[in-house]
Amino acid sequence: MIRDIALVLTAALAGGVLARLAGQPLFVGYVLGGLLVSPFTPGPAVQDVAAFATLAQIGVVLVMFSIGVELSLRDLIRLGRPALVGAPLVMGLLIGVTIPAGTLVGWPAGQALVVGIVMSVASTMVVARLVTERGETHTPHARIALATTLMEDLVVVVLIAFLAVLAGGDVRPGAVLRGLGRAVLALVPLLVLANRVVPALLVRVARTRNTELFLLVALLVAIGAAALAQGVGLSLALGAFVGGLMISESPLTHEVLVRVLPVRDLFAALFFVSVGTLIRPQILVAHLRDLALLLALIVGGKFFLRLGVLRLFGYPRPTAALASAHLAQVGEFTFVLAQVALGAGLMSEEVYQALLAASLLSILVATGMVQAGHRWVGEPAPLSHPPSVTGPVQVVICGFGRVGAAVAEALEAFGISYAAVDLDGAVVDALRRRGVPCVWGDAASEVVLRRAGADAARLAVVALPDAERATLAVRRLRQINPAAAILARVPHPQDRAALAEAGATEVIQPEFEAAQTMLRHGLEALGISHERVKAYMEQQRAVESGRAEAAPALPLTMRVMSIGPGAWRSRSLRQARIRERTGAWILAVRRRDGSVLANPPPDTVLWEGDEVTVVGLPEQVDLFEALNRQ
Repeated sequence: MIRDIALVLTAALAGGVLARLAGQPLFVGYVLGGLLVSPFTPGPAVQDVAAFATLAQIGVVLVMFSIGVELSLRDLIRLGRPALVGAPLVMGLLIGVTIPAGTLVGWPAGQALVVGIVMSVASTMVVARLVTERGETHTPHARIALATTLMEDLVVVVLIAFLAVLAGGDVRPGAVLRGLGRAVLALVPLLVLANRVVPALLVRVARTRNTELFLLVALLVAIGAAALAQGVGLSLALGAFVGGLMISESPLTHEVLVRVLPVRDLFAALFFVSVGTLIRPQILVAHLRDLALLLALIVGGKFFLRLGVLRLFGYPRPTAALASAHLAQVGEFTFVLAQVALGAGLMSEEVYQALLAASLLSILVATGMVQAGHRWVGEPAPLSHPPSVTGPVQVVICGFGRVGAAVAEALEAFGISYAAVDLDGAVVDALRRRGVPCVWGDAASEVVLRRAGADAARLAVVALPDAERATLAVRRLRQINPAAAILARVPHPQDRAALAEAGATEVIQPEFEAAQTMLRHGLEALGISHERVKAYMEQQRAVESGRAEAAPALPLTMRVMSIGPGAWRSRSLRQARIRERTGAWILAVRRRDGSVLANPPPDTVLWEGDEVTVVGLPEQVDLFEALNRQ
């Protein structure tokens, strides 16, 4: 077994390096590496494939566990119709097309149904790589593709339960619904019970500050939940997903992921290598017809079905075509589902082999389709949009949402010329009809900004909802126009420093500005003089922006202290409710290893020995220190 593991890790490393050099996802290289050490190909081979495949199932467990941990229902709701409705619709249509196509080549109807289920899921890793390498993460087609894969990842959980029901042999609608109902009844009590016990256990272990114990508890939750699910007749993958859900709302979610992800990546590599060791080229050559049919269904079927659905939702043809090209493939979860189906006897060995090969080929074909699609359709913007703004403008507004539109209204009232940059084709069309100079494109692109006249503008307003794109836009603006004033909206306080470092003249955080306005009106209503209110607010603004030394004589104070055994230890900022209990707030946290978190987010956990910079009125900081020492 030790020899097999050494051989497999060598194959994974070699395959991963080759995939990286070829610009393909790493798991493709892992599968090819497994093919090289397969007993069915010449050269060194894994001796005990069955034992190794069993060990590799831990990779499936940890992958599904991490999905459960990272799942956010709030994020899912914000995905919109193309994901919430379009993703399950296309999956259903593909399954519906696969059943008659499979029966035409001699597959049993049940197997054709299972094949449609297995290949209905696109690869999140492939989509992410394709959009990030071109810098298109926030383009409309990329948002659609990424949102769709997230929804499909969630549907995978239902499909795994469905395959377990099909393995029972009764595919009548009533039997299927009863089987799914039993799965829910078996898992819900476990989820409710564990949701009360597991987060508290994690907090207690975290207080020991022993990372080994913390990792062991996290792995026990993942593998233990999978084992319990298997014990009641469900799949390992479904149980692991529920295990992830147990701690998805814990304040230590990020800590769990940090500890588990390296182990997950290792065992996931073992899993994909084990898939490669099971590929039999001899069987594949004898069933080329199955391979051709599967590849046609995956690439052609997915592309045209999704293109039609997106067009029904009103998306322009170029945007719909590019999104569909990104999703015309299958990937990591197809391998997971295929393993579940093969183990349950729902798929023949020949079709399984053809499906693995078609999965790898579909990724290569989809990559070529995306590259060709960009050359054929160009930028996915309506053709009516002009290539650039004609004539000089004084202000460039990046992002024409509610904030950008409000700024534009004020500029129009004062007769100040401006140009808009936005990625929403409908917004750009509406502005064009009003005669407003505008450019379709990503405001983080230097070419787009120059087309909008940013190199000669006196002021730039960056009102993008995404902090990363806003930071890139500010950096590009400062490079092409060093003299311009740049006002940037920051979605979250912790992103303020990055925008300021990128070159923003002023960084505006909406919640902070709203609090400032309410504070000013409230203090003046209580009879405090305008001068004192103004001085206090200037000090608060200086502290918020990291320039507390700007007005040292004002009432706020800043104190650095170590977290002790009192009220704040081993609690997240959200749980501790420091601002509500004391009136003070944490400006920065310095860990024992020397790392510093400026404007720490609410899920930051304070550990004993951390140094914190506390800001507030003197009595507020005193109260914080007293509670810290209790």
